[in-house]
Amino acid sequence: MPLVFVRLVSHVGERCGAAVADRWPVRATMAREVCSMGEYVEAGGTRIWTESRGHGPDVLLVAGLGDPVEAWEAQFDGLSDQYRVIAFDNRGAGRTALPDGPLSVASMADDAADVLRALGIDRAHVAGFSGGSAIAQELALRHPASVRSLVLTSTWARSDAYLAAMGRSWHWLVTAAPDERAALEAFFLWIYTQRAHVDGTVQRFIDETLASPHPQSAEAFQRQLDSFIRHDTLDRLPAITAPTLVLAGEQDIITPPRLGRVVADLIPGARFEVIEGEAHQPFQESPEDFNARVRAFWREVEGQTPPV
Repeated sequence: MPLVFVRLVSHVGERCGAAVADRWPVRATMAREVCSMGEYVEAGGTRIWTESRGHGPDVLLVAGLGDPVEAWEAQFDGLSDQYRVIAFDNRGAGRTALPDGPLSVASMADDAADVLRALGIDRAHVAGFSGGSAIAQELALRHPASVRSLVLTSTWARSDAYLAAMGRSWHWLVTAAPDERAALEAFFLWIYTQRAHVDGTVQRFIDETLASPHPQSAEAFQRQLDSFIRHDTLDRLPAITAPTLVLAGEQDIITPPRLGRVVADLIPGARFEVIEGEAHQPFQESPEDFNARVRAFWREVEGQTPPV
């Protein structure tokens, strides 16, 4: 039986999720499922699971390797007071099935564009993380009219030898590890800061991951991973016209700041910021700081471009 492998970081929200948790003795993941405002939409012949919360300018969050919509819970909670926050499960993650046939970053970018169209959204602020930042780059290149602005977190333009070797090691990790917990413990050494391991945050994330009702198969993880490692926009990034903010964690060993700097330098007018003390997933470890940065950027963009 293949090893299931999914990074699920789901927390009970201060609003709906907390209310459910107060009434029933359910886990945080289950409480959020009761409250989710989700639906399936058609994209390229695949049913894509989407969730949205809030009202205001549209924001599309694009997740990374293995991440379901629950990974963005802190952004749903922290940004939906002024924005309509939308997230979706990429092919092979969460509630979205892995269809037969080739899987590429470009096809997942087309999925993102289809999600916006299915929801009646002409243009959105797009924020992508890690593999989702690769998808967001392709979305801005392939569907520029759909992108009001870009936030690219933990990003890169082309895999170097180090990133490619790391990807190959992850590819066999998900089937060679003795069990799921061991695989997650090894994988999360790359993802989170030392403090998150010391203070118990990572163990909490692992417990929630293992309780997920929507695990990702090893095959889906590997096929997503392979598509992300093949990602290459190095020669095309200057064609991006959307206002862009590139964020990098100072301690990120997967996509270190030097890779994000390359992306920012190639996109005309892009801003580059290093988040001190953070690793690969600052939007989860320091959501208040992350949310404040993207909110300030979107306000700046909205002051420069008329709403649609």
